[in-house]
Amino acid sequence: MLGVWVLLWGSVALGGRADTAFLRRAHDSSGHCTYSFTVASPVEAACPEAAGGVPELRAELAALAARLSRLESRERGAGGSGPRGAEPGGARDPQQVAAAARLEAAYGELLRAKSRLEEEKGRLEREKEELGRRLESSAQEITRLRAARCPPGREGPGRDTLRAPAKAPRWEPQPLSYQELQSERSELPVSRLLEETALGRPAKEDSGCGQLVWVGEPVVFGRADSIAGKYGVWMKDPEPVPPFTRDNTWRVDTVGTEVRQLFQYEEAEQLARGYPAKVHILPRPLESTGAVIYRGGLFFQPRHSRSVARYDLRGESITAEREIPGAGYHGQYPYSWGGYTDIDLAVDETGLWVIYSTEKARGAIVLSKLDPETLEIRRTWETNIRKRGVANAFLICGTLYTVSSYSAPNATVNFAYDTATGSSRALSIPFENRFRYLSMLDYNPAERQLFAWDSFNMVTYPVRLSRP
Repeated sequence: MLGVWVLLWGSVALGGRADTAFLRRAHDSSGHCTYSFTVASPVEAACPEAAGGVPELRAELAALAARLSRLESRERGAGGSGPRGAEPGGARDPQQVAAAARLEAAYGELLRAKSRLEEEKGRLEREKEELGRRLESSAQEITRLRAARCPPGREGPGRDTLRAPAKAPRWEPQPLSYQELQSERSELPVSRLLEETALGRPAKEDSGCGQLVWVGEPVVFGRADSIAGKYGVWMKDPEPVPPFTRDNTWRVDTVGTEVRQLFQYEEAEQLARGYPAKVHILPRPLESTGAVIYRGGLFFQPRHSRSVARYDLRGESITAEREIPGAGYHGQYPYSWGGYTDIDLAVDETGLWVIYSTEKARGAIVLSKLDPETLEIRRTWETNIRKRGVANAFLICGTLYTVSSYSAPNATVNFAYDTATGSSRALSIPFENRFRYLSMLDYNPAERQLFAWDSFNMVTYPVRLSRP
């Protein structure tokens, strides 16, 4: 196109010599494209020379043709398409060829560097996984060593942290110095321990209710061995009915959409080994980690419903089911970690509870006391604690407690709501998330411990209450 424009410019420039100028383009005998002008002379009716034209005009046309040739060559060298009709495959400038080669070489080097970086990334990820396994193993070993410590002057075998004793060890009188240390740990007077020693029986734990003042370090009881155990729920019945006892332990791995398996263990040691005595197949799949075992029944939320159901462990059937009016479900008002934890069941010294929220409460935690046989709601409390703003919740002695984070290693028990007074208060009781993914937390009033599921690990936390 550049050549065409130059020729048009030439025709305009020559317009002063004639009234009309004509541009003609045609192929010559060799196939090349040629351009020619036809210009009428304004003063001469015929050419004075037989050679074919005015000398000045021929000279200007020759100069214009030479300039046009130079411009076409320059355009082809710059990689342009040239004027329409130009010969394809014109020679490229050697500098352009060299630059293209350099670009191709640089692109190849970038691809090789990317491949090396991806290999390095894979190696670092493998190292990270290995370090994570080592760290977890070290944490379990530390827990085992702490649990295996014996009183001065006595020797005893270490206890694997993944195995809890099936039965409490036989109590034997201890030296007075050791009893003094025990009194400080349990906040019991030394005189009472001495009295119990003289009577030949251990001191019983105070069964009175009080406010939570301390949560101890977690102790690992077992670990899930598949991805289905990333989060789940494990339980003991604080008020069992025959043939079950407080030694029976129950577990549900809650990863998946059709969660129906309830694993039954005769004792905690069997849970640590991972071999259930029986597997119950629930008539309906459950949702979330909010289930509890209480008075011979599994209380759970059936999937995709705002109902609570009771599964009888002896009859292996659902004996009661009731809808919680207005309760959010399947991701409407979960805890901050998610997991469809909209409806969470809990047990304390006073009975069976359900923790949830409603549209009316605008996401605040609502508490309801349930009849364990009929699941009828006896009474309801609406708190000012946002359910999505806390990681989990549990009840002790009629008081609701919440945990600040499910993943921060140094979280806190951050709020308490007392149903007796209808008032809430802020707390800052240290709470350790050892494995950084707390998906279940429940209180067992018979053992005065918190049961938790923390990223594949089933752990317990000792607690301390103030005196009533």
